[in-house]
Amino acid sequence: MHSLILLLLAVIALILQTTVVNFIAVNGVKPDLVMFFIIIFGFLRNAGEGAFWGFSAGLLEDLFVGNYIGLNAISKLTAGYLAGLAGSKFYRENRLIAAVVTLLASIAGLVVYYLLLLYLNIFIPFFYAFLRVILPVSIYTACLVPLLYKRFAVFETRRGFYDL
Repeated sequence: MHSLILLLLAVIALILQTTVVNFIAVNGVKPDLVMFFIIIFGFLRNAGEGAFWGFSAGLLEDLFVGNYIGLNAISKLTAGYLAGLAGSKFYRENRLIAAVVTLLASIAGLVVYYLLLLYLNIFIPFFYAFLRVILPVSIYTACLVPLLYKRFAVFETRRGFYDL
C-alpha cells in the first residue's frame, strides 16, 4: 500500500511539473518537482530506495515527456542514490541539511543528464548549461525544502519507517 501511495505521489509530481510549475517559472527556470520528490524520499529512507524511486519516476517522466528514454531515469537514479547515502550520514531532522542535500544531489543528477546528452552527441557548452540550467534549477528545487520537507517527513513517520 505504501508503494502505491509513493507511486501516486510521483505521478502527481510529474503532472504538476508539466502543468502548474510553468506558472511559477522565474526567467524560464522552474523547480524540478520529480527530482525534489526523489531526493527527499531517498534522503528520508536509504540509497537503495532512493535509486529505485529515482529510476522509476525518471522512467515515468521519460515515457510521458522525454525524447530519449532513459535520460531522466539514470539521472534521477543518481540523485536518489546520492540523497540516500547522505541521509544515512547526516541528521535528517534539519531542514538546512535537507536543502543542501537537495541542492547537491540535484546538481549531480543534472550533471549526469548533461553527460548523457554529450554521449548522444548533443553538445551544449558546459558553463552555459551549468550556469543557465543546472545551478538555477537546483537552487530553485532546494528552495522548496523549507516549504515541503516537513510534510514528507511526517508522512514517513506515520508509515513507521522513520522516527522524527
